[in-house]
Amino acid sequence: MQEQINHLYSEINVTNETAKELGLTPAEYEKICGVLGRTPTYTELGIYSVMWSEHCSYKNSILQLKTLPRSGGRMLVEAGEENAGLIDIGDGYAICFKIESHNHPSAVEPFQGAATGVGGILRDIFTMGARPVAALNSLRFGNLDNDRTKYLLKGVVHGIGHYGNCFGVPTVGGEVYFDECYTDNPLVNAMAVGIVKVGDTASAIAIGAGNPVMILGSSTGRDGIHGASLLASREFDEKTEDMRPTVQVGDPFAEKLLLEATLELIASGCVVGMQDMGAAGICCSTSEMSAKGNAGMKINLDLVPLREAGMSAYEIMLSESQERMLAIVEKGKEHIAREICEKWDVPMTEIGEVTDDGVVRVFRFDKQVVEIPAESLVLGGGAPVYVREFKEPSYISTVRSAEFTIDESRNSEMFWKILNSPTIASKKWIYQQYDSQVRTNTMNIKGDAAVMRIKELPGKGFAVCTDCNSRYAYLNPYRGGLIAVAEAARNVVCVGAEPVAITNCLNFGNPYDPEVYYQFKEAIRGMGDACRALETPVTGGNVSFHNQSRNHAIFPTPTIGMLGLIDDVTNTCGSGFRAIGDVIMILGNNTRKELGGSEYIKQLTGKILGDAPMLDIDEEKRLQKATLAAIRSGLIHSAHDCSDGGLAIALAEMAINSVGSLGAEINAGFGDTAVQLFGEMQSRIVVSVQPEHIDSIRVLCTENEVDCVEIGKVVFDTFTIGSLSTTVDLLREEYNSALENAVLG
Repeated sequence: MQEQINHLYSEINVTNETAKELGLTPAEYEKICGVLGRTPTYTELGIYSVMWSEHCSYKNSILQLKTLPRSGGRMLVEAGEENAGLIDIGDGYAICFKIESHNHPSAVEPFQGAATGVGGILRDIFTMGARPVAALNSLRFGNLDNDRTKYLLKGVVHGIGHYGNCFGVPTVGGEVYFDECYTDNPLVNAMAVGIVKVGDTASAIAIGAGNPVMILGSSTGRDGIHGASLLASREFDEKTEDMRPTVQVGDPFAEKLLLEATLELIASGCVVGMQDMGAAGICCSTSEMSAKGNAGMKINLDLVPLREAGMSAYEIMLSESQERMLAIVEKGKEHIAREICEKWDVPMTEIGEVTDDGVVRVFRFDKQVVEIPAESLVLGGGAPVYVREFKEPSYISTVRSAEFTIDESRNSEMFWKILNSPTIASKKWIYQQYDSQVRTNTMNIKGDAAVMRIKELPGKGFAVCTDCNSRYAYLNPYRGGLIAVAEAARNVVCVGAEPVAITNCLNFGNPYDPEVYYQFKEAIRGMGDACRALETPVTGGNVSFHNQSRNHAIFPTPTIGMLGLIDDVTNTCGSGFRAIGDVIMILGNNTRKELGGSEYIKQLTGKILGDAPMLDIDEEKRLQKATLAAIRSGLIHSAHDCSDGGLAIALAEMAINSVGSLGAEINAGFGDTAVQLFGEMQSRIVVSVQPEHIDSIRVLCTENEVDCVEIGKVVFDTFTIGSLSTTVDLLREEYNSALENAVLG
């Protein structure tokens, strides 16, 4: 036994080269030595390597993130203050929501990578005391003619469905895009939403010297070690498969019990602070909670429940085993906490105590292996912050000036090609694998955003969606960020909700590449301008860098999770036609003629070319205000954002989602050219309106300086626009089967 102890405690001699192997630069290693006043132990160096990684410290992104509007509106806590954003919804309640990435783990092991991504974002919600009521996702994959893409897609979808369904949270929305640049680097962004009483939340803080530090939930293993620093902070190469042990393994049934125990612990008043042990495991939760409370901790790793023999201090501290929480319990109330955990069959073990000196001390086999000032590890403390070089990517001028030939005689052919493309076609094969109705809060998942009732506030509800067209961000990073926010807001407006706040997941390549950093900087500038104009502050989120390999660098993908509030859930709007004879109108600017970045150009040329569509944010704001007023006044039967695929696809989707088999007959002049049919011009919403409400719609639009034009009417069974004429049944058949055929055929 003594020989084993000596082996476990023996520390590798630390040098600059050791630091480099753990992802630290020579300057960072020198700074660590300066902070400690000595050479760090190997365990200490490992802790710094994960805590100073981009994933935990935001060292390459924080200066840009601080330019976003991070407070105001209905926000109860500023962005970054807690594990998730908190929005006041009135009557003593709040919505807690956040989105995060699990891209790199999903590329290595798609099922567990996606599953634990869902588990991690759910814990961020309920560790604050909020009960999760909805989950969403935003996914990106390579082309489906690639067998590996099919493998990744199947695994990710299975992982999301497995975890969410077993845990018991409805997966109610999302988006899926397919582009070659995501071949090696799929994006798996998971979002969760919860409800909590204002004042009943818990904070990720350690205060009160002598208060016991408890670990609750699953035991600690070797899975996920260095998931934050290595797997999430490197490009993929031929050694990617060697990274499989860094992928966490999840247990949704254990997390369900952890949820109930956590919520009861918080409600009991015995918990001083609590934090999920996700990225960087015990070292993250101990250091961040200590730093936030200007406190320290004394931790005995011999007390940590382990599921694998022979684990070193380094492995225990850096493990990212799932379904674990770190809780600070008020001294004298340990028995209350233990009784609650025993009730829910959740293991709870005291592993240390809070101190008042600001230092995290860790012991293994009665010997101290770590002594680090907590403040030196965290964002806003001693973690490094960098100003990165940036320059406009050289490809931008080339793709924007590229020429392509449009053949108007192929418009009908191109319509079917676009409708059947995996990015546009129905994602029914995917969402049918998710339980969207569990807990019975879900009202509608087939509109432009998911509509959820709030049982705690009868009659009220909220809408949520995820949005980003990364092709626009590739062509024009500023406009791409601007459009991502505007379209997300437009989508919640289309169901009758008022946009109030966003969370974001910023997926980019290598931040040390000046061209990538330009994309990042400009996308954030666009997001910030949109958020300020639409009064939707940023509650928090996630940055995921290094999404590239030797063969592919992803498009810049600033994914937006948008929250909208609904005063009256009986007065919402769907995207499907509802009545024969309704007039079809376009609200918004219909004069622009743009094809850049469109699915049409992608299908025509196989490339992403042109410039991103123009967007006037003031015009967008007026459109959203007019549309929301019309829906809440009961003037609109259906509303649908005109975006990916253009007007022809928007109208087709309204027919496909119609009550019965209702189609459209579009007037001559609104489908004669490819630009009219497939241009993805922004700030346009297609609506169907009862004839007697046309004048009221016009008045509303005039008051808000919004253009509106009648383009056709709702008819039975047929769909006619330009030279295209077909049936609604054929539209549905093609649209609903295309993706499944591409994946399984």
